[in-house]
Amino acid sequence: MTTAARSRPVTGVQPDQTPASAGGPSGSSRRGTARRAALGVLRYGAPPVLSLAVAIGAWYAVSYLILAPARRFLLPPPHAVLFDSLLEPDHVGPMLDALWVTAKVCLVGFVVAALIGVSIGVLMSRGSFLERAIYPWAVVLQVIPVLAIVPLIGLWFGYGMVARTIVCVIIAIFPIIANTHFGLVSVDKSSQELFTLSKATPVQRLLMLEFPSALPSMMTGFRTASGLVVVGAIIGDMFFAKGEPGIGTLLDIYRARLQSDDLIAAIVLASVFGILVFGIFGILNAAVNRRR
Repeated sequence: MTTAARSRPVTGVQPDQTPASAGGPSGSSRRGTARRAALGVLRYGAPPVLSLAVAIGAWYAVSYLILAPARRFLLPPPHAVLFDSLLEPDHVGPMLDALWVTAKVCLVGFVVAALIGVSIGVLMSRGSFLERAIYPWAVVLQVIPVLAIVPLIGLWFGYGMVARTIVCVIIAIFPIIANTHFGLVSVDKSSQELFTLSKATPVQRLLMLEFPSALPSMMTGFRTASGLVVVGAIIGDMFFAKGEPGIGTLLDIYRARLQSDDLIAAIVLASVFGILVFGIFGILNAAVNRRR
C-alpha cells in the first residue's frame, strides 16, 4: 500500500458520493411545513369563502328570481353595486371621505372610552364599597337605549362631533370597565403578598403588578369596545349631521333617496372598516397573550 493510500481517511462514503441523509430530513420537513400551512389556510379560509359564495348566490337569486324588474332597485345585484358604485369614483369618493370622518370619531371616542373606562375599573378595584357604588351605574350605561337619549345629547352638547363622540363613549365604555375591574381583582394573591412584604406603594403595585397581570383581560375589553365604537360612530353620524358628514350620514341620505346601490356600497365599506378595526385589536390581543 502506497503512502497516499495509507493517508487517505476511511469514511465509508466514496468521494463523489453524497450521504443519503444530506438534505433529506430538511427537505421533507419543509414539505411537511408547507403542507400543514396549506391545510391551515384551507381549514380556516375555506368556510368564510364558501359562506360568502352562498350569500352572493342568494343575493343574485333574490335580485333576479324574486324581485320583478321594476322593483329590482330595492336590491341591485352584486355586480351592479360593484361597477356602478364601488368602482365609480364619483360615488365611492364621497363615501371614503365620510368614512375617514367616521374613523376620526371612532379614534377619539375609543381613546376617551379607554381612559375613562380604565380609570373607573381601577377605582372599583380599590374596595368593595366603591365597587357596589359604581358598578350599577356602569350597568345602566350598558342597558340604556342610546337612541332614547340621543335627543338629550343633542340638546346638551349640540349636533356636531362632540355629540358623536359621546355616543361612542356610552356604547363602548362598559366592556372596558368590566374587563379592567375583573383583571385587577384577579391578580394572584401570593404576588400581592410579596409586594406587601416589599412595602411597595399603591402606585408601584398598580403599575408593576396589577396592570401587567390584568393586561390580557383589559385587551379583551378593548377588542370588544373597538367593534362597539364603530357602531356608536355610525349611529352618531345618522342623528348628528352637523359638520362634516360621516358614513352614517350618507347611509341616511341614500336611504331617503332610494339609492340602493350606493346604500349597499356604503354598508359594505362600513362593515369592512369595522372588521379591520376588530381584527387589529384581535392581533394585539393575541400578541399580548403570546408574550405572557
